[in-house]
Amino acid sequence: MAKSKRIIGLMSGTSLDGLDVCCADFSCLNGVYSFELVATNTFKYSDTWVEKLRSAIKLDAAGIQALEKDFAMLMSQFVKIFSLENGLNESIDFVASHGHTVFHEPQKQITVQVGDGQIMANELSVKVINDFRIGDVLLGGQGAPLVPIGDKLLFAEYQACLNLGGISNISFQKEGERIAFDIGPANIPLNYIVKEKYNLNYDKDGAIAQSGSLIPELYQELSALEFYNLSPPKSLGFEWMDANIFPLVEKYKAHPTANVLNTIVRHEVFQIHKVCAKNNIQNVLVTGGGAYNLFFMKCLKENTNAEFVIPDIKLVDFKEALIFGFLGFLKDRGEDNILSSVTGASSDSCGGKIHIPST
Repeated sequence: MAKSKRIIGLMSGTSLDGLDVCCADFSCLNGVYSFELVATNTFKYSDTWVEKLRSAIKLDAAGIQALEKDFAMLMSQFVKIFSLENGLNESIDFVASHGHTVFHEPQKQITVQVGDGQIMANELSVKVINDFRIGDVLLGGQGAPLVPIGDKLLFAEYQACLNLGGISNISFQKEGERIAFDIGPANIPLNYIVKEKYNLNYDKDGAIAQSGSLIPELYQELSALEFYNLSPPKSLGFEWMDANIFPLVEKYKAHPTANVLNTIVRHEVFQIHKVCAKNNIQNVLVTGGGAYNLFFMKCLKENTNAEFVIPDIKLVDFKEALIFGFLGFLKDRGEDNILSSVTGASSDSCGGKIHIPST
């Protein structure tokens, strides 16, 4: 029997929904990796924290340092509550934290995820592994996406894995290696628009978008964005949204909001269909908050040969947090956890920094 490790994985995504916390037991027997979910929860951010994280891109070095500490303390508080509620305090081997991305410009060899690992290790009195991206960026990679190693080793029964978070990204096997990249925006512009217009966190079931109709000119401008012509590996950050998507939203704000939302959804779906058709993808596991958007999923399942499968609700919500726990599992074993075929780095690597409690 393979000895398992009980790991808490933490993920804070671009949608700013909250901190996803996933505890799972990971093991490896004869080269086959497996997991068993133990407990999951999402800790919603207060409005103050949503704004702090959303505006972090504007901070100077001192501001980032303060955010590093404050966010580490917030995540530690959430982990303590989670552990207490689920009776996990004595059984956790370590915590693997993605933190929250505030800068991601790999072409400048910059990627910053806040949430100081040493502070967390000291607060939780347990080993913490974090800062998974920077090593890959310094090897010339995009530092993203990182989840495909988990797709490959934990979800091999699906031809492709599609995540609909703030950004849509996909991973799949092609000619013997894992390929993965960001397709385009997903929830970020949709959530931004309904927050600005209706003070809603999201468009429930995509109902507002469904009530609208297509704006052909906006659709054409979105489709003409240069990112879609780039070859993988490629990844997106909030900076790209700021420079490319939000100005278009502003340009078309005189149009009915439902029409703008409808157009963006149809554009996003078309980009996903294009990737699936080009790579002959037939069977897709769909996770992330976008899987709950009934209108988005309806559009996704139309006019395509691919089958889009939504798994158990816990996997929909917590797959990324689960896989960051798995990245920590591989790091702890000294095994490669980042694939250069995905990121474009000069080699595969074992990403992450290990922090041992000092108090």
